[in-house]
Amino acid sequence: MPQKMDIVICRSTAKMSETMDAERPTLPGKPSAVKDEPSTQYNMSERLTHEEVMTYLKGQLSDVLTQDPLLSDLPSDVTPEEVNLKIALEHGQAMTVFVRKADGEVLPIVVMQSATVRDLKNAIRRYMTLQLQRKNCSKKVSWRYIWRTYWLSYSGEKLASDKKRLKDYGVQNRAEVSYVKRLRRKGQGY
Repeated sequence: MPQKMDIVICRSTAKMSETMDAERPTLPGKPSAVKDEPSTQYNMSERLTHEEVMTYLKGQLSDVLTQDPLLSDLPSDVTPEEVNLKIALEHGQAMTVFVRKADGEVLPIVVMQSATVRDLKNAIRRYMTLQLQRKNCSKKVSWRYIWRTYWLSYSGEKLASDKKRLKDYGVQNRAEVSYVKRLRRKGQGY
């Protein structure tokens, strides 16, 4: 039988607790969880809605991101994967590959040291999708078309095999990879 888990949030000021009390009345027959101490605790199952908890946690996460020198350059709506890759990058387990698009825009893509060409393509896709979401853009990208139309290239060599590791092509940390237009041979389709 699953157990009910109580989540407790500590508030640091009495003023915040007064605000929370004004917003949410106590349940009938239940003692108030608010205390007149500097650290106030709320039993979330009785006191806060899901939206209130998410708003509070996003604010706390935003505070942590702005105060931490390692994570300060991450966006406020960061994903767990972005945090993990940033930490791996600091520990030398990941590398940044700068991908130059055909229009000249450069994308800083973080992948693990043991990444394959397929992993790099997936990281580019994930990066672009997050960028579009953060800009509230409803534009859709056909990645099938992109990879059918362009090669990724490093130092003039096409990264043709998706299963081959980036290290096998000589790609290292802070290397620049670029999109190169695929040329079709006469009489052949894609």
